[in-house]
Amino acid sequence: MVTVIIPALNEENTIEQVIALAKKDPLVSEVIVVDDKSKDATVAIARTAGAKVITSTKLGKGTSMKDGTTIAQNEVIVFLDADIVTYPENVIELLASPILSGEADFTKSYFSRQAGRVTELVAKPLLNILYPGFPTFQQPLSGMIGGRKALFDAIEFEDGYGVDIGLLIDMYILGANIREVHIGRIMNDMQSLEELGKMSREVARTIMKKSKGKAVQNLETYEYIQVIREQMDYAIHEGLMSLKKIAVFDMDNTVFRASFIRTAANAFGFSQELAAIVKNNAGNPIIRTKQIARLLRGRTIGELLEIADSMEVTPSLAQTIAKLKEQGYITGIISDSYDCITNHLKNRYGFDFTISNELEFSKSIVTGEVKIPSFFVAGEKSMCRHDYCKLNALIAICERYNVDLKNTIVIGDGENDICSIKKAGIGVSFCSTYEFLDSVADFIVKEPDFDLLIPIIT
Repeated sequence: MVTVIIPALNEENTIEQVIALAKKDPLVSEVIVVDDKSKDATVAIARTAGAKVITSTKLGKGTSMKDGTTIAQNEVIVFLDADIVTYPENVIELLASPILSGEADFTKSYFSRQAGRVTELVAKPLLNILYPGFPTFQQPLSGMIGGRKALFDAIEFEDGYGVDIGLLIDMYILGANIREVHIGRIMNDMQSLEELGKMSREVARTIMKKSKGKAVQNLETYEYIQVIREQMDYAIHEGLMSLKKIAVFDMDNTVFRASFIRTAANAFGFSQELAAIVKNNAGNPIIRTKQIARLLRGRTIGELLEIADSMEVTPSLAQTIAKLKEQGYITGIISDSYDCITNHLKNRYGFDFTISNELEFSKSIVTGEVKIPSFFVAGEKSMCRHDYCKLNALIAICERYNVDLKNTIVIGDGENDICSIKKAGIGVSFCSTYEFLDSVADFIVKEPDFDLLIPIIT
């Protein structure tokens, strides 16, 4: 018999259909949903649908997959993605039958669609260089797989986008009998260009990590890898050339209706220490940032994200982002808060990029150290007198996406946003106690001329 494992994060709209598909297959005796601390009704729906539900021990798809294998009761395991409802009816049979019959130890799905850029420009070339003789797979990054539990127990599950290619490489290194299985036509969401960039980095990092000591690596190899990286950068740049407008939001008191660090201070009990640091370092934002980060030492990523998820978001944010994207905007957050929080918002609301201070973690626990991105620091192209300013980050983003500074909208609430608001094509001085993001979005649609400075004070 077969165990089906479904890693899930906020998939209340699709999880029931995927579970139903698994449960009606006569080969399946166990369906496990590994929930990555969803904030919607995923868990309740999965339980009602008849699946065994566990909570992942750590955020990330790789950990969720590993957790599922540890409790699986059957020797044959099939993994399905929770957000796809166009699986063929016999998808589990296609993935599991070669293993049950002894024809394969590990099955890797491929399906009908145009080949992805990361697959063609990163994964396949790197595998060819670092693993001479590696079998040719049409879709080495596919996440729908089957395999023997004993093999899954013996290998490492990477986090992030590297998990699928990591499993394939480990199976190859173990000498498993691998078969690629066609599962028909699958419809899934296209990744944004920013996500493609992140995916390419994580896939490349995983392939390089797995290859140490097991594949050919020399100076010529790294020269080839540099060419591959340039190809991917060019592909992303080529796609972004058609996007000529940028909308940037501050996070605290703009996306959120309050300050993250002040909310965390109230929750963790360091409000007085925070106030003292802010008062004593009013003129030195770099020292202030480093000292505040130390107040979070010992906190876990889960605790920080729990604080973020508890905070109220400005109404109409999702609709505004959607409308901006409809009008061809690249959307992002520039904040002097932390990247773990801005990236969380990016994943939830579909922003294309974020720039913020990089809080350091060790084994998912805050070390108290923080890295301030060079984007914020004054350089040759600085347009203000500050040594540390969000405007510097805005200028860098405009260069990155080849967008004129006049073709930007900046929405912020505080003194540290003033320089950006002044230099942007449209500057919006935002007050989180008023609900007018819909008005901003309506204005964007009606006013395509960006040679304007429009401070809106509420």
